[in-house]
Amino acid sequence: MTTAIDVRHLTKRFGGRAVVDDFSIQVERGQIFGFLGPNGSGKTTTIRMLCGLLTPDGGEGTCLGHDLIRDADAIKREVGYMTQRFSLYEDLSIEENLDFVARVYAVPNRRASVAEAIDRLGLKSRSAQLAGTLSGGWKQRLALAACLLHSPQLLLLDEPTAGVDPKARRDFWEHIHDLAATGMTVLVSTHYMDEAERCHRLAYISYGKLLVEGTGAEVIARSGLTTWLVAVHEGGEHALAVLAQELRGRPGVDTIVPFGTTLHVAGHDADALATTLDGVRARRDFTVTPIETSLEDVFIDLMQKAPETVQ
Repeated sequence: MTTAIDVRHLTKRFGGRAVVDDFSIQVERGQIFGFLGPNGSGKTTTIRMLCGLLTPDGGEGTCLGHDLIRDADAIKREVGYMTQRFSLYEDLSIEENLDFVARVYAVPNRRASVAEAIDRLGLKSRSAQLAGTLSGGWKQRLALAACLLHSPQLLLLDEPTAGVDPKARRDFWEHIHDLAATGMTVLVSTHYMDEAERCHRLAYISYGKLLVEGTGAEVIARSGLTTWLVAVHEGGEHALAVLAQELRGRPGVDTIVPFGTTLHVAGHDADALATTLDGVRARRDFTVTPIETSLEDVFIDLMQKAPETVQ
């Protein structure tokens, strides 16, 4: 079996509203699969259905070969789920928290497994420290160690790096790639484009609907966007802000994103966009250069076109 997740037409409603609507994906074993979308788009609800915590109202599929509806208990035993919010006991130490989780999962050789988890995630020097006194990055390491204690085949990580510093994020992703190299499958939701670029495949969801899925290169190619870089001469930052306002709504201009002292101007009508930017180039205060479309350009365009997200 090469497919870790295979779900079709998943639907979940709350109060009559479809929070997840006709959602289908396949995730191959050993992949790092990025799950993206604005807040309230249905990512967390989807993850909870995949790990057996929520029962779909419609659709079907399997997770690790187990039926999503009939075999929820079996799925829970083989999946590690890291929630958005730190969910371990803050008045217990790192070691005590991991020992508790190991007892819940009836992990064989419990003490040795806890010691191994502490060593693997670099927690040994803080093993006696209360979880509530840890920084965000250390809490993140502890939560990941807890997810891995029962040797899951699949990790479901719901915005695991939100609120942690860049070094902690980098260290976390090094752990994720090490795990994927051993054959573990990882589905991770994130808002960070540098993290999205680290994933083998990506899916973007909005208003409960899957809008695009594929590798980063495929997502960019399918977007149909043409992107230009507009730069201003030194000291012209105010002029750049004024230009951004002028360009909104002009022919061919679909998105305008500031990047420091430059703008990324993108659109789906390449000819109309080029004509509009010819007028900017003629003003000589700016340089206008075609560039490759980035994932961030694509996802900003998707966010602008998507319907209002679910709250």
